[in-house]
Amino acid sequence: MKDNLVSNLNCCLNSDKKPLEIYMFVDPLCPECWALEPIIKKLQLEYGQYFRLKHVLSGRLTRLNLSSKKHESLAKLWEKTANRTGMSCDGSLWSENPISAPYLASIAIKAAELQGRRAGIRFLRKIQEFIFLEKQNVSKLEVLVEIAKCINLDIEEFLKDIHSESAAKAFQCDLKILSEMEVNEIPSLVFFNENIEDEGLKITGLYSYEVYVQIIQEMLDTKPEPSPLPTLEQFLKVYKLVASKEIAIVYNMKISEVEKELKKWLLQRKVKAIQGKYGTFWRYIE
Repeated sequence: MKDNLVSNLNCCLNSDKKPLEIYMFVDPLCPECWALEPIIKKLQLEYGQYFRLKHVLSGRLTRLNLSSKKHESLAKLWEKTANRTGMSCDGSLWSENPISAPYLASIAIKAAELQGRRAGIRFLRKIQEFIFLEKQNVSKLEVLVEIAKCINLDIEEFLKDIHSESAAKAFQCDLKILSEMEVNEIPSLVFFNENIEDEGLKITGLYSYEVYVQIIQEMLDTKPEPSPLPTLEQFLKVYKLVASKEIAIVYNMKISEVEKELKKWLLQRKVKAIQGKYGTFWRYIE
């Protein structure tokens, strides 16, 4: 079953021609982008064979002049978003350990991407965990290096690339795509089909899973069969650290059902529970 899950993910990540292409505009500091994670996971698992997903970094938050007043505003936004979406993030970061140079987070993601597209995606996820769950200041080089170590990057290459013109140009390329597609809010997804004459369909904000499935069906002009989901254990083995909310969305479970099941696994020492401010995360123990 793990092979099936990895195959589904590979299917979504590889560059083979597929009927749809989805541009996903995100910012590592955006709590709604974080809240989109469980929906994207499920889309990849069930419909990844029909689309190629391209992550594009937005500079909207990374270029902010983060004054103390802006810190207060961001803290309130994080708390409000976590309450509404169930994906935990702790706004107290902005008073306890504020991110002084958010631009570096985006540059670091592009530096990781120079070691492969999948490395860039893994780095983005891990940097979100460090920000929203661990309240780490990702303006610090030592924190970015720790993230790189967590996902087994070549650290020497990463340190060279993070200060390189290549990473800066890659980020500027993302900002150019953002401008050309007239994306003014994040998160945004832009769907394209095989007909190059058709305009892309832009979806801004955060919606239920069913909305994205409906868009895929409309863009394909058919109702594709979803791939079967892996077992919960195989899901945890591949993703390593997931929120109760992510499991609930992927498997159509209530949070209470998820936590009841994983508390059994806790006793069996198959997982470790990590308590976020607005929910629990589960780390799979190999």
